[in-house]
Amino acid sequence: MGSLLALLSSLLWGTADYLAGNLSKRFKALAVTGVSQTFGLLFGLLAIFFASDFIAPTLSFDGYFIPGVIAGIAGFIGLTAFYTGLATGRMGVVSPISSLSVLIPLIFALSQGERPTGVQTAGIIIAIAGAFMASGPEVKNGLPIRPLLYAVIAALGFGTALTFIAIGSETDSLHTMTAMRCASVTVCVILALRYRTLGGFGKAQIPLLIFIGVADFLANFLLGVATTKGLVSIAMVFGSLFPIVTILLAYKFLHERLQGVQYVGIAAALSGVVLIAAF
Repeated sequence: MGSLLALLSSLLWGTADYLAGNLSKRFKALAVTGVSQTFGLLFGLLAIFFASDFIAPTLSFDGYFIPGVIAGIAGFIGLTAFYTGLATGRMGVVSPISSLSVLIPLIFALSQGERPTGVQTAGIIIAIAGAFMASGPEVKNGLPIRPLLYAVIAALGFGTALTFIAIGSETDSLHTMTAMRCASVTVCVILALRYRTLGGFGKAQIPLLIFIGVADFLANFLLGVATTKGLVSIAMVFGSLFPIVTILLAYKFLHERLQGVQYVGIAAALSGVVLIAAF
């Protein structure tokens, strides 16, 4: 069950990233992140109101609030860097490196005593390598500093956010995700007041921004739930396959050509998933 939820998380994440990356080519990435996450916060508050009992926040790391706030700030930084990097057009630099964010929560889970079996470990390594290759690592034209920097920031932000999502979800996943959005939206409000703009979006972009915000919220939520249903390390690996979804959507709708290494990466990632699930 946990693996299925984590895979669904990747599907939603990859779709949201594809749409947000395209939108960031026309609008500021910071604005795309801020407005979409505001809609994510509204969705989370409605979900708690209608479908969950409210859990009062505490200032303990054993609760959901502090981990959620840390995850929200880290995730906001990661998303902004990721969308900005994608907007440069160097997806082959940004996506592969950002996919390695899974190494941070994976190392954390192993440090907490998780021990996947030998076959599962092999599947984890194959899946991570596959996700990296499927993103189309682009080195033939060199590694430009700006996209590389955005990619590293995105990886650190995502990895930190994923780690604290797992910690907060031990108390409650829905409240953790909502605390995340409270933190990130607070940052967005401060920036909006500072620059006196909401991004310049028109009515035509609102449905898309709502979808991005809700999809990103649900992706985080489902991954958080997945970490409570089995090994955190395996859930995180399955949840890290989102670049494959983004790449396939770009192939389908933007007619971007896949390199040979991407076909190999997709096959490897799927093989790793099958290997983990089978054992």
